[in-house]
Amino acid sequence: MVTGEYKNALDEKGRILIPAKIRAEITGNTLVLTRGIDKCLWLFPTEQWRKISNQLMESTSVFQSKARLIQRRIIAPAQEIEIDKAGRINIAPTLREYAALTKECIIHGIGTHIEIWSEEIYQQYWAEKEDELQEASEGLGKAFAF
Repeated sequence: MVTGEYKNALDEKGRILIPAKIRAEITGNTLVLTRGIDKCLWLFPTEQWRKISNQLMESTSVFQSKARLIQRRIIAPAQEIEIDKAGRINIAPTLREYAALTKECIIHGIGTHIEIWSEEIYQQYWAEKEDELQEASEGLGKAFAF
């Protein structure tokens, strides 16, 4: 299970270092990088990506407009990438542009996948979502007992 929050810089060639603790949880050195939902990038281990993309394609139809939106956002831009010997991945210009990645980035391990955010976009996201988080956590209160 991949977890953790890290801050790393994107270099001038569009590469970013995947933190060693996250790399340690990944089998192999090939991953799939695609657009996420909230102006971030999603990075999946290849096997996990196969499961998700197969489920997405099996549960949708090209004849449904909303399904095509999801397919175009998540499936179409997906790219297999490799972690180099230095622990970096290269992010294609189109994906960097989508997520507004310029320099400082936030990298999250979220169980089954990794998110890569522009630090600025990430801060804006939480500024807008803080109230929603409070509501969501209140709703979970009865389901979880510590």
